[in-house]
Amino acid sequence: MTSIASAASGRDGSMDAPFSTGTHAPAFAVPEGACDCHMHLFDSALPYAGPDVLKHPDATPQDYRALQRRLGTSRNVVVQPSSYGLDNRVLVAGLKALGDSARGVAVVDPTATASQLRDLEDAGVVGVRFNLVQAGATHERMLEDVAQLIRPLGWHIQIHAHAATLIGLADRLARLPVPVVIDHYARLNVLPELRPSLEDSVFRLLSTGCAWLKLSAPYIASPQSTAYEDLESFAQRLSAMYPDRLVWGTDWPHVTEGGHKPDDAVLMGLLSRWFSADEITRILVDNPRALYGFDI
Repeated sequence: MTSIASAASGRDGSMDAPFSTGTHAPAFAVPEGACDCHMHLFDSALPYAGPDVLKHPDATPQDYRALQRRLGTSRNVVVQPSSYGLDNRVLVAGLKALGDSARGVAVVDPTATASQLRDLEDAGVVGVRFNLVQAGATHERMLEDVAQLIRPLGWHIQIHAHAATLIGLADRLARLPVPVVIDHYARLNVLPELRPSLEDSVFRLLSTGCAWLKLSAPYIASPQSTAYEDLESFAQRLSAMYPDRLVWGTDWPHVTEGGHKPDDAVLMGLLSRWFSADEITRILVDNPRALYGFDI
């Protein structure tokens, strides 16, 4: 893969990273072993799944390493974007380049063979994603079949869904025989009129002890806010009730934010606004270790 941008260290110790605004580190002490649990890779050498999928310039493992150096993270989870459908080759190549400090979340359907799943597992894949927002290779009718397929591997299902969809699926998700990971603050404030029901569904899932929530892409969860103050009460409830069910991610290279890339250090700084230092260590280190199998 060929990068269209490169990182450069400034004289004041600042660091540029492709597809990220800003140059400075987060404003709090990032704990050793911190994990970015949601990022994507792109390679124009491989075909997109169709003409209407989200597209992005090449975003390579080398580009991403620059962001890691800036943020102070050392682990990451590469998530297969809907852009490539069931073709996980960019994901697998990225995992190979990033090594043991990375894990992967692939996209499969019920036709995946045991051999294909073993190859993905060998590459570092530990879960599969259902993107029901940028719909494509997966749909909700596959949930139970895919869950049974991956259950022997100890993988989880990650889901990105519109509010009404997630509310409607909550009972089915709770009954799945594998853990469930909910993307992007559950898109909490996209439809404010659904927020009370959506919040109840999220907390009901977290209460099972088999569900997790990704604190990622707040610009997706709160499109009307730039300071994300409308997520604060939600974060406070999460802090009080389920700090052990939370992980954090950048959503780099921020595919949905084509016009203006966010400052990843500022987004990471939301953690210090809403959580204690001990909770931040859980969110960045301990919880990802348990969910993604780091150190195992």
